[in-house]
Amino acid sequence: MTKFLKLGLASILASGALFAGTYNIDTSHSHVGFKVKHMMISNVKGQFDKFTGVFEYDEKTNTLKSLNGDIEVSSINTANEKRDGHLKSAELFNVEKFPKITFKLEKIDGDKAFGKLTMHGVTKDVELDFEDNGMVKDPWGNTRVGIALNGKINRKDYGITWNKVLEAGGVAVGETVKLEIELEGILAK
Repeated sequence: MTKFLKLGLASILASGALFAGTYNIDTSHSHVGFKVKHMMISNVKGQFDKFTGVFEYDEKTNTLKSLNGDIEVSSINTANEKRDGHLKSAELFNVEKFPKITFKLEKIDGDKAFGKLTMHGVTKDVELDFEDNGMVKDPWGNTRVGIALNGKINRKDYGITWNKVLEAGGVAVGETVKLEIELEGILAK
């Protein structure tokens, strides 16, 4: 009888593992972007061109189980070299001392994602809007999953405090940073 229980338990565990997969982020079809107010009247958009990540997705329940991502801060790109140089400097991101931004998902609850964001040497809990864009088989036989994460953080919470006060009032750079992340993962073989 014990042998049958062990066999049954092993079978249940194996079938659960059969539906969960590890997906590597396809950076050529993903986007890690942001926008922030400039001079209190417009938004400057930017992105990070170099990032890596992996997530676990349960194909049976269509559930994101885990997500870990790393961003190379030196790859920041706002389409303006001078501004990008300033963003990389010690006044803002200080890429020499803090070369990476990391995110670790803790849980998904409905359309919300909760995790830990580490930036500029500071780790904070974040809540992001989560969207599961589904799963497909591509023309080359790969299984792909798409997810989106969007939300807001305050850059000052992470020790990124540089700013300039404007003559007419207000500041040059807003404190709220809007995150816009679209990820496409390919099932690891």
